Amino acid sequence: MGGERGERKMVNIKFARELITTELMAVRFPLEKKIKNISGLLLFLALVMLMPTLLTSKIFVLTEAGITGVASQEQLVSEYRIGPRDLLELTVIGFEELNRRYRVSEEGKINLPYLGEVDTQGLTRAELEKKLTELLKEKYLENPQVSVLVVEYQSRRVFLIGAVGTPGPYELLGRQTLLKLISQAGGLTPEAGNEIIIIRQLPDGNKTSLKISVEDLILKGDASLDIPLQPDDIISVPVDRMVMIYVTGQVNTPGALSVRKSNIPTLLRAIAQAGGFSPRANKGNVVIKRIDETGKETSIKVNVDDIIKGKRKDVQLKENDVIIVSEKFI
Repeated sequence: MGGERGERKMVNIKFARELITTELMAVRFPLEKKIKNISGLLLFLALVMLMPTLLTSKIFVLTEAGITGVASQEQLVSEYRIGPRDLLELTVIGFEELNRRYRVSEEGKINLPYLGEVDTQGLTRAELEKKLTELLKEKYLENPQVSVLVVEYQSRRVFLIGAVGTPGPYELLGRQTLLKLISQAGGLTPEAGNEIIIIRQLPDGNKTSLKISVEDLILKGDASLDIPLQPDDIISVPVDRMVMIYVTGQVNTPGALSVRKSNIPTLLRAIAQAGGFSPRANKGNVVIKRIDETGKETSIKVNVDDIIKGKRKDVQLKENDVIIVSEKFI
């Protein structure tokens, strides 16, 4: 029967506009050809009256009969389904022995007095209330009044780590998106990096990761990046810590430069941040002292004049590099 009535599908606003336009064209002038009875006329008038509402709504519900109405986001979000480790509170009027809290087992079951083990896996609150009502009606109560409340949502959680106000596990209620979760966690801290990493487990057991630009998501407001979260997602906001670069010798402001690890400058930029070369600087003899992964110190000699003239590429510095600008002898 459900198939005969047409399967409901969500379409975006662009498709909805096209559909409405098609419907209007189907009943356009000349009326004597397109509208053959009063039903057709009513359809035409209804579409004209609903046009402003339909074109400004974001979600439409369609059946084979056409547009049946505008659905709210809440209506389109599936109701929460009970899973392992959830904590349920059961109330049955006139049956006090059942009135307490029950933790759902890893197998998705709860153990009730008189009724024994009851499978709750994948049921909504309403479905579980109906199931318990039927079980109680069979043996104990003529007209059971059953209420189920989900006190703790343990089976649908996401995990937020890194540079946010309050990292930790968060219950995934309804349709939760990335921005909503970050806001719920108190936002990003000043140490947050330029990317957010989402690690997600696929149905086949493998894991995948997605990197999202903080600038595009938050500063530019790219709504396509505010993705819906799924149970067991791990959202990592890497800490972009401050590191040091040292510039000494013939520059106007020698000293240590504190920069973000994701934004370590090149040699030319570091010299510029140190106030530029002094009049006595030997631009052709700049040395970068660097300690590699093994702890060994190496020296890299650079002719900065060649970089300025475009004869060679600028040198990307690394954490704790020391730049020594030698003095020019006349």
